[in-house]
Amino acid sequence: MYLHNKNKGYEGEKMFDLLTGKLTPPNYLLNDLLLESNDSKFQIDSLMIRQEPLLLFEVKNYKGDFNYENGRFYSLASNKEIKNPLLQLERCESLLRQLLQSLG
Repeated sequence: MYLHNKNKGYEGEKMFDLLTGKLTPPNYLLNDLLLESNDSKFQIDSLMIRQEPLLLFEVKNYKGDFNYENGRFYSLASNKEIKNPLLQLERCESLLRQLLQSLG
């Protein structure tokens, strides 16, 4: 199951790359970044650099229907809570901001 999920994630990122590959400068896209700030490592799927603002993308390749209630995501098929991708995005945003501030 682990390998299956990793493969699905990779396929989702390839689809995202196809869509964003049609963008032209002044948009620059950096993929699969592994960074560190304040002794915390963090991974960014895609970072778009442009005039303002920087855009972070957390790519997911989930299948099915989902519900978002009270800050939580639920699969409608199983009614089970899934990991909230917005929390990962918020963490990356905060750590990237701290990293950029430390670099001036």
